[in-house]
Amino acid sequence: MKTIIEPFKIKSVEPIRFTTKEERTKILEDAGYNPFMIHADDVLIDLLTDSGTSAMSSDQWAGIMRGDESYAGAKSFYRFESAVKKITGDEFIIPTHQGRASEKILFSILGGPGKYFASNTFFDTTRANIEFTGAEAVDLLCEVGKHPEQRAPFKGNMDIDALKAFIQKAGKENIPLVVLTVTNNSGGGQPVSMQNIREVKEVCKQNSIPLFLDACRFAENAYFIKKRENGYADKPVLEICQEMFSYADGSTMSAKKDALVNIGGWLSLNDTDLALKCRNLLIVTEGFPTYGGLAGRDLEAIAQGLEEIVDEHYLQYRIRSTEYLGEKILAAGVPIIEPPGGHAIYIDAKRFLPHVPAEQYPGQSIVCELYVEGGIRTVEIGSVMFGKYDKNGKLIPAMMELVRLAIPRRVYTQSHIDYVAEVVIDVFKRREKLKGYHITYEAPMLRHFTARFKKF
Repeated sequence: MKTIIEPFKIKSVEPIRFTTKEERTKILEDAGYNPFMIHADDVLIDLLTDSGTSAMSSDQWAGIMRGDESYAGAKSFYRFESAVKKITGDEFIIPTHQGRASEKILFSILGGPGKYFASNTFFDTTRANIEFTGAEAVDLLCEVGKHPEQRAPFKGNMDIDALKAFIQKAGKENIPLVVLTVTNNSGGGQPVSMQNIREVKEVCKQNSIPLFLDACRFAENAYFIKKRENGYADKPVLEICQEMFSYADGSTMSAKKDALVNIGGWLSLNDTDLALKCRNLLIVTEGFPTYGGLAGRDLEAIAQGLEEIVDEHYLQYRIRSTEYLGEKILAAGVPIIEPPGGHAIYIDAKRFLPHVPAEQYPGQSIVCELYVEGGIRTVEIGSVMFGKYDKNGKLIPAMMELVRLAIPRRVYTQSHIDYVAEVVIDVFKRREKLKGYHITYEAPMLRHFTARFKKF
């Protein structure tokens, strides 16, 4: 098979500022050993997130110039609405400035003390928006998804038996919503099968519980279905996306992922009463329902991005690029979640640093060392992000200790990724020397964004 090339040409470039190891050591110390606090100009390769970091196409930039900035009823909204409806099939499309705004609106209305929400795995902001209302977020990941070293085609699936047991225990009247995250970000960027989506829907239907998709990476999930699930090899990705959404009663979306833009999102629904409540709250918090906190030019860029994301040449390149990095470091012995996911490679920090206990945040240790060694910014997805405390103040560790290397869309070339692999492997070779960290400051929610650390 011939080399899979980037399905685009580079038209504009942005210079990278190089720093020395000594400079980065000081920069990291000043940032409290938290890469979120590092100035972007001091980062060589930024793999902190794939959210809002995509390179937009020439057609998207042309859409920026076409944007209709009318306060109400702008034509850019109707193009956006049409593009979202084409994929989701949902009746009510509510624009928001990003995914967490959609979550805030939805869970503010549906949440509250005594309520429970279930998912294959909730990501950080989704969980925070649920818990902020006093409700509880429960993860029901399939068993194979809990074992990074095991390979399976759909490790992002929800455990159906666990879902049934959860509904029985919590009571269906106390569960306003079930959410499937596609792909499963906290679970290693692993896809969810169409069969699993259908099975979750059937359980929800039997219990009169709505099913929503957290659809940030819906196109990547659809491509995995095309490649891995029987009966889908000859189906266009767009049709697979449409089938995925057909089983759901609505969706939340950060367009900053699979709509290839730098800002934006939506909340899509089919429930008239719920849509009315959401739009009323939108007006208070985001803006009028035909702009929802976005400029018209942003709505145009999203609409164009939704056309580009289902291009199968792009998706083949996207999935293979991530897989390439995973295979390269795996061959050197670096433990990762296998098989590689769609948008990121997840280093298994427990196996990478077995001598650093969860209470000393092994993932954060790796994150810091990757920055010092090569100027690469990544993020811990483990007990810093998801750990909690018991009533005695003792840490309840996260299920997995991971380091995510999220690949921005259409931004880095193969030589950038080769460099990343070299740095990861260099750090792995001297892993015995890495020390743990302790937290010196943390916020009550979403602490990973602003926490400060010190080395042991």
